[in-house]
Amino acid sequence: MPRTTFDQELQALQDEMLVLGNMVEHAIRESVEALKHQDEERANAVIALDRSINEKRFAIENDCLVLIATQQPMARDLRILAAVLEIAGELERIGDYAKGISNIVLRMGKQPLLKPLIDIPLMAEKAASMLRRALDAFIRRDLNLARAIPREDDEVDNLYNQVYRELIAIILENPRTVDQANFLLWAAHNLERAADRVTNICERTVFTITGRMLEVSSEEFYTGE
Repeated sequence: MPRTTFDQELQALQDEMLVLGNMVEHAIRESVEALKHQDEERANAVIALDRSINEKRFAIENDCLVLIATQQPMARDLRILAAVLEIAGELERIGDYAKGISNIVLRMGKQPLLKPLIDIPLMAEKAASMLRRALDAFIRRDLNLARAIPREDDEVDNLYNQVYRELIAIILENPRTVDQANFLLWAAHNLERAADRVTNICERTVFTITGRMLEVSSEEFYTGE
């Protein structure tokens, strides 16, 4: 395959990864809207979308493996292909978290919410924003952005802790609320894990650019020193 054709195939793969990312971002936002409004139809739509997310992930993996097997890419190209493989997997798992929230909606049914949802939608918005920008950092090979985004995970963690404290207080005041409180806590946990997956995408982006695999927990990740 001529280099020009290879570059086109590589770009097409990254474009498909962005399509997958948009699907997953939509799933996260819609699952929480379904929870907020107890909208079972919306929840079912997210569950149906998860099947398309899985299919897209497997198609991307297949195309990556075909390029690796047939073109013997050079080191930097191989890092990009390996990153696309890894990121597609992370996106599929984030989609699973959205599906999990939608299943919670169905299990809760129409029972009134314990309280208006404030922090959980904020978590969803933050996680979705981090995801969109993390993918942009990968496509543009923006090292500074890839290093900056994981710091925002603390904000999601703080929101999760706030949800946890509020729900525990509600349970202590009225133990009969324990079932719904647990459902809401699981929804918040899924969003916290989604943000963690975004940090994995940022790690992979840093590796793609620098050739060094650094963990977000290390100061070296942020400074490059």
